[in-house]
Amino acid sequence: MRARYLLDTNICIYLLKGAPESLLARFAKYGVGEVLMSAITYAELAYGAATSPTPAREKRAVDQLVNAVPVAPFGTEAAAAYAVIRKAAPERRADALDKLIAAHAAALGVVVVTNNEGDFSRYPGIKVENWARA
Repeated sequence: MRARYLLDTNICIYLLKGAPESLLARFAKYGVGEVLMSAITYAELAYGAATSPTPAREKRAVDQLVNAVPVAPFGTEAAAAYAVIRKAAPERRADALDKLIAAHAAALGVVVVTNNEGDFSRYPGIKVENWARA
Protein backbone atom coordinates (compact mmCIF):
# COMPACT_ATOMS: atom_id res chain seq x y z
CA MET A 1 0.00 0.00 0.00
CA ARG A 2 1.25 3.43 -0.91
CA ALA A 3 1.25 6.19 1.70
CA ARG A 4 -1.33 8.88 1.03
CA TYR A 5 -1.48 10.93 4.22
CA LEU A 6 0.82 12.25 6.95
CA LEU A 7 -0.84 13.01 10.28
CA ASP A 8 0.07 16.23 12.04
CA THR A 9 0.78 15.98 15.74
CA ASN A 10 -2.58 17.45 16.74
CA ILE A 11 -4.42 14.72 14.83
CA CYS A 12 -2.32 12.04 16.54
CA ILE A 13 -3.15 13.60 19.90
CA TYR A 14 -6.85 13.44 19.01
CA LEU A 15 -6.43 9.75 18.22
CA LEU A 16 -4.71 9.22 21.58
CA LYS A 17 -7.15 11.25 23.67
CA GLY A 18 -10.50 10.60 22.05
CA ALA A 19 -11.00 11.74 18.52
CA PRO A 20 -14.03 13.45 17.03
CA GLU A 21 -16.30 10.95 15.26
CA SER A 22 -15.54 12.54 11.88
CA LEU A 23 -11.83 11.86 12.38
CA LEU A 24 -12.35 8.25 13.42
CA ALA A 25 -14.65 7.59 10.45
CA ARG A 26 -12.17 9.04 8.00
CA PHE A 27 -9.21 7.24 9.58
CA ALA A 28 -11.06 3.91 9.40
CA LYS A 29 -11.25 4.16 5.59
CA TYR A 30 -7.53 3.56 5.17
CA GLY A 31 -5.27 0.59 5.70
CA VAL A 32 -2.00 0.42 7.59
CA GLY A 33 0.64 2.11 5.49
CA GLU A 34 -1.72 4.53 3.74
CA VAL A 35 -1.60 6.87 6.73
CA LEU A 36 1.74 7.69 8.34
CA MET A 37 3.18 9.94 11.00
CA SER A 38 6.43 11.78 10.58
CA ALA A 39 9.38 10.94 12.78
CA ILE A 40 9.05 14.59 13.83
CA THR A 41 5.51 13.95 15.08
CA TYR A 42 6.68 10.80 16.84
CA ALA A 43 9.37 12.86 18.58
CA GLU A 44 6.73 15.34 19.76
CA LEU A 45 4.49 12.54 21.03
CA ALA A 46 7.39 10.80 22.78
CA TYR A 47 8.33 14.06 24.50
CA GLY A 48 4.73 14.63 25.55
CA ALA A 49 4.56 11.14 27.02
CA ALA A 50 7.88 11.50 28.84
CA THR A 51 6.84 14.78 30.46
CA SER A 52 3.29 13.75 31.37
CA PRO A 53 2.22 12.94 34.94
CA THR A 54 1.81 9.29 33.83
CA PRO A 55 4.72 8.67 31.45
CA ALA A 56 4.50 4.86 31.36
CA ARG A 57 0.80 4.92 30.48
CA GLU A 58 1.27 7.64 27.87
CA LYS A 59 4.21 5.78 26.29
CA ARG A 60 2.06 2.65 25.97
CA ALA A 61 -0.64 4.71 24.26
CA VAL A 62 1.89 6.18 21.82
CA ASP A 63 3.28 2.70 21.13
CA GLN A 64 -0.24 1.45 20.33
CA LEU A 65 -0.80 4.37 17.97
CA VAL A 66 2.47 3.58 16.18
CA ASN A 67 1.13 0.07 15.53
CA ALA A 68 -1.77 1.61 13.59
CA VAL A 69 0.09 4.60 12.14
CA PRO A 70 3.65 3.73 11.10
CA VAL A 71 6.42 6.27 11.61
CA ALA A 72 8.06 7.49 8.41
CA PRO A 73 11.79 8.17 8.82
CA PHE A 74 12.92 11.74 8.14
CA GLY A 75 15.56 11.25 5.47
CA THR A 76 17.68 13.28 3.11
CA GLU A 77 14.79 14.04 0.71
CA ALA A 78 12.79 15.54 3.56
CA ALA A 79 15.84 17.49 4.72
CA ALA A 80 16.27 18.93 1.22
CA ALA A 81 12.56 19.83 1.02
CA TYR A 82 12.93 21.73 4.30
CA ALA A 83 15.05 24.38 2.57
CA VAL A 84 12.18 25.22 0.21
CA ILE A 85 9.61 25.25 3.01
CA ARG A 86 11.71 27.40 5.34
CA LYS A 87 12.63 29.84 2.57
CA ALA A 88 8.92 30.36 1.82
CA ALA A 89 8.20 31.48 5.40
CA PRO A 90 11.47 32.59 7.01
CA GLU A 91 9.87 35.03 9.45
CA ARG A 92 7.78 32.35 11.12
CA ARG A 93 10.12 30.85 13.70
CA ALA A 94 7.52 29.55 16.15
CA ASP A 95 6.44 26.83 13.73
CA ALA A 96 9.80 25.12 13.26
CA LEU A 97 8.36 21.62 13.78
CA ASP A 98 5.45 22.31 11.42
CA LYS A 99 7.98 23.29 8.75
CA LEU A 100 9.77 19.97 9.24
CA ILE A 101 6.48 18.05 9.03
CA ALA A 102 5.53 19.98 5.89
CA ALA A 103 8.91 19.20 4.34
CA HIS A 104 8.45 15.55 5.17
CA ALA A 105 5.02 15.55 3.49
CA ALA A 106 6.48 17.25 0.42
CA ALA A 107 9.25 14.67 0.17
CA LEU A 108 6.78 11.80 0.51
CA GLY A 109 4.27 13.39 -1.87
CA VAL A 110 1.41 13.03 0.62
CA VAL A 111 -1.33 15.20 2.12
CA VAL A 112 -0.93 16.65 5.62
CA VAL A 113 -3.90 15.88 7.87
CA THR A 114 -4.21 18.60 10.51
CA ASN A 115 -6.72 20.57 12.53
CA ASN A 116 -4.53 23.64 12.07
CA GLU A 117 -4.80 24.21 8.34
CA GLY A 118 -3.47 27.75 8.64
CA ASP A 119 -0.19 26.43 10.03
CA PHE A 120 0.56 24.76 6.69
CA SER A 121 -1.12 27.16 4.24
CA ARG A 122 2.00 29.24 3.53
CA TYR A 123 4.20 26.36 2.53
CA PRO A 124 4.55 25.77 -1.21
CA GLY A 125 3.14 22.56 -2.64
CA ILE A 126 1.63 21.32 0.61
CA LYS A 127 -1.85 19.84 0.38
CA VAL A 128 -3.87 19.86 3.59
CA GLU A 129 -7.03 18.13 4.79
CA ASN A 130 -8.83 18.50 8.11
CA TRP A 131 -10.39 15.21 9.20
CA ALA A 132 -11.39 16.63 12.59
CA ARG A 133 -13.93 19.00 11.12
CA ALA A 134 -17.41 17.54 10.70
